[in-house]
Amino acid sequence: MTVDLVIRGGNVYDGTGSPEQIADIAIVDGVITQIGVVDERGAEEIDARGKIVTPGFVDIHTHYDGQAVWSDQLTPSSWHGVTTAVMGNCGVGFAPCRPQDRNALVELMEGVEDIPAPVMHEGLTWQWETFEEYLDVLERTPRDIDLCALVPHAPLRVYVMGERALRLEPANEQDIETMRGMVADAVRAGAFGVSTSRTTSHATKSGTYTPTLLARQRELAGLAHGMTEAGRGILEVVMEGSDPEVRGEYNILRDVLKSSGRRGVFSLAQTNRHPHLWRELLAFADETIADGVSLRPVVAPRAIGMLLGLEGSQNPFAGTRTYAAMAHLPLQEQVERMTDPTVRAQILSEDPMEFSTFPFLARIPYTDMFRLGSPSNYTPRREDSIAAIAEREGRTAPEVAYDVMLENAGMGFIYVPFTNYVSGDLSVCQEMLANRNTIMGLGDGGAHVGFIVDAGFPTWLLAYWVNERGFLSVSEAIRRLTSDTADEMGLGDRGRIAIGLRADLNVIDLARIGFGDPYVAYDLPNGAKRLLQRGIGYEATIVAGRVTYREGVDTGARPGRLVRSGR
Repeated sequence: MTVDLVIRGGNVYDGTGSPEQIADIAIVDGVITQIGVVDERGAEEIDARGKIVTPGFVDIHTHYDGQAVWSDQLTPSSWHGVTTAVMGNCGVGFAPCRPQDRNALVELMEGVEDIPAPVMHEGLTWQWETFEEYLDVLERTPRDIDLCALVPHAPLRVYVMGERALRLEPANEQDIETMRGMVADAVRAGAFGVSTSRTTSHATKSGTYTPTLLARQRELAGLAHGMTEAGRGILEVVMEGSDPEVRGEYNILRDVLKSSGRRGVFSLAQTNRHPHLWRELLAFADETIADGVSLRPVVAPRAIGMLLGLEGSQNPFAGTRTYAAMAHLPLQEQVERMTDPTVRAQILSEDPMEFSTFPFLARIPYTDMFRLGSPSNYTPRREDSIAAIAEREGRTAPEVAYDVMLENAGMGFIYVPFTNYVSGDLSVCQEMLANRNTIMGLGDGGAHVGFIVDAGFPTWLLAYWVNERGFLSVSEAIRRLTSDTADEMGLGDRGRIAIGLRADLNVIDLARIGFGDPYVAYDLPNGAKRLLQRGIGYEATIVAGRVTYREGVDTGARPGRLVRSGR
């Protein structure tokens, strides 16, 4: 037998949480064929001595619904050890869709996930109407990693109900029956489940709420029973996370899952407005699981945070009259003008809300803004806030923020952790991760391209919670990133290193694992920009037995494919 690839002498973590073993791994035709001592020479070999070898990471919460159409690379996730990504979360996406509803779905995705509308109008081919046709389009493009898709509730509801869905009207029985049948067909065609949103934080830029916000229990039950009819599928939900009266919503979700026999996951984070509600919801999930209904929280390993800067889509002065007039200029020209004392004084004197397209920013106090710095500091102390620096130095907070953004030739970023950081540390994240019912995720790869870049959460789990804090063992962290997420999605052919399974693997120098600095690339359709951040320490990422990245450098291999459930 000809061996395609041999990984030699690595510290192998099989993804189950078991201790490491030093072993060779042989791969033939994209499948693991030997683990132990491999005598045969491979057509290609990787020396993994002193390195860890892991299954490829499975990220169950991404938004590559558009990027998967216009690109064969699902970066930045593929730079952080992810070899399988699940997209279509939060109830938003682009299929099914009638031609007359395209603008509505683009506007919703722009508002919910901060992907600019011109990018989507340019990049989306719209060679589909049904969800099944959308999967066929995705299947035509080989990629750097594998891709799975959920059926998003918002486009499904608009497809069935038209304007009534956009007006948040309740679905009638015929609507529900139609949606149920369409879900069943989509899952049979390869969808991994359904996603929906029931939070007022999901809206278009004009303030119109997501069409799924007020969907009633019988409609959600219809979606779930469509999956039951198809014999598989998971329900992914984003619920209101800042309302103490939200317990009734979770009771509805539990009852829907119980009646349909399906599994469910929901996003869980601490909010500043109700900083203790997350603990109640985590306890609710524990009780529900103990009662035999699988409803698991998906949690982040650090604060979800915005990056504000001249190259991002937002900064504290973006709404001032003077800055708004120069925002279209190249970065270097912006910096030249902003260093002029007269321009500086003018911007600092103006109302930051006059031309603001992001009113939420005005409610963020400077006590919650921090200099990100280089290397990036994601665990800032309260005494490091923009407000605290200003007080110590006898300046105003806006003056400090202004100067931070001008650092590094205008590439300085202000970090705003807006969840999981009420206490000024990551103790909340530690408590969430300590619960084995939680799932590691919420990196949102592909979304929030102008002011959030958290797709490197897998790298953070290893760099911070394993290396820096010693809170998680290597084997447990790898389990969280591989078999735990793969099993939850029903991906039985990956997430573990075992003979006969798919050869999706990472070779990692754990001592070096970390991040490069965030930066802006102009690589979206129409030359639009997005924030990116590379992982460090990934010596090789392997998808279906082929090396796709070496030390973060693209090899050009595109073995990734659309994965269809049940195949």
